[in-house]
Parts: sequence; C-alpha cells; structure tokens
Amino acid sequence: MAASEDEAQILDQWSHRLAQALQLLDLDFDRELILDLAGESSRSVTHAAAPITTLMVGYAAGLAAGTSGGTSGGTSGGTGSAGSKEASAAAIAQAADVALRLCEDGADGGPSSTGWADTAQ
Repeated sequence: MAASEDEAQILDQWSHRLAQALQLLDLDFDRELILDLAGESSRSVTHAAAPITTLMVGYAAGLAAGTSGGTSGGTSGGTGSAGSKEASAAAIAQAADVALRLCEDGADGGPSSTGWADTAQ
C-alpha cells in the first residue's frame, strides 16, 4: 500500500509529532511494512482489523524487543541504543510476518496444524 508523495509527507509529519508526544526517542520504523500489514488485514479480515492488527504487532514487538535486547553489551532496552533498535526492527519484522501469514487464512482461519507453536504465543 504505497502512499502518495503528499500522504508520505503527512505521515512523516504525523509520525514525528506523535513520537514526540509519546516521548519515543529516535523512533525509526518501516512505514511501508506497517501500511502493508494494515492493508492486508483490512482486505483479508475486515476494515477494522487494520488498527487492531498493527497495535497488536507493535505490542508483541515491544515485548519481544524488551526481552531480547535488554542487557547485551551493557545497554538497556528502550533507550534508543543501537542494540535495542536492531532488536526492535527484528521483533517488528517477526511479529508482522506472523500477522501476514495469519491474514492468508482470512477471518475464518486459525493457527497452523501445529497449533500456536510457530507464532508469538
């Protein structure tokens, strides 16, 4: 779901303002991945699935990044250090991948035949 140049500028400005208001220092994320995730969940499930999906992916990624990038090399997670940024990016990609695979099943799909073992559960 590529944004037009005007939309991209508006989203950049909005993202920057929101990050400042939420005190998220040095926030950097893959806007296209988030937009694709929102679009796919909206098409596959229902329109209202877009914000719910992106919220849940962000939450799962935050939890995963907080537990995986917290103490290596003496840095603490969530401070904007290089380690936490890498952990956050990897966690977002992993959580988004799970959500996109689930979108393939649509609203009536469920976990794979192995249960939730290959997901964040």
